[in-house]
Amino acid sequence: MRAAYEEVEVIHGIDATFEEGVVTAVLGANGAGKSTLLALAAGIMGPSEGEVRFAGEKVREGSTASLARRGLCLIPEGRGVFPNLTVRENLWVMTHSGSARRHVERCAFERFPRLEDRRDQPAGTLSGGEQQMLALARAVASSPRLLLLDELSMGLAPIIVDELYNHVVQLAAEGITVVVVEQFARTALSVATSAMVMANGRIVQTGAAHEVESVLHSAYLGTVQPAEVGSAAPDGLSNPVDTGSGAG
Repeated sequence: MRAAYEEVEVIHGIDATFEEGVVTAVLGANGAGKSTLLALAAGIMGPSEGEVRFAGEKVREGSTASLARRGLCLIPEGRGVFPNLTVRENLWVMTHSGSARRHVERCAFERFPRLEDRRDQPAGTLSGGEQQMLALARAVASSPRLLLLDELSMGLAPIIVDELYNHVVQLAAEGITVVVVEQFARTALSVATSAMVMANGRIVQTGAAHEVESVLHSAYLGTVQPAEVGSAAPDGLSNPVDTGSGAG
């Protein structure tokens, strides 16, 4: 698959599969193509070459609503909550999939009791961690088959990140397929079963999470040759890999 923004190609011939019922970490420095990969998977943009398939059916650009009804849910970078709506009203957005308000609230509040205490509070007044919990709770209320998470940890304290990823582990245990795009690499690898590293629009390493972690530093610095797709090694990566307390 290839993808471009106007005339500038940003995804250079990649081939990826996300296995059902596992957590896959997609890692890489800024500009590697991670968020574009999620946009393609979610039908926000279309490939310039090749195709994307979800549950055997072709994903088309602009098909986000139908994909959501089929069980694909994206939590974008920046959380995507409606700041002027209350916590409950944010959850009610998910009733478009046919779920009753009571069901949506019960699913959310059982998993995130802190949100129930703030159910009538505008989402914009929540802490960053609580807003991310709300985004995650809203997604889970739609009973997704595939959950795409873009930079779940951005701007959050490590203790909150750990709490959120504990929920990710639970979701996978319940049979939900989860794809996590992260710069906090070792945080994501701690909960992932499989992983891939992207650089300059290519996949340069894939494998089990523990295998990818062993070469992660070299991959971020651009010294690992592409393991699966592409013929050119990544270059120009200056962002250091995180050690668990910061992101590159």
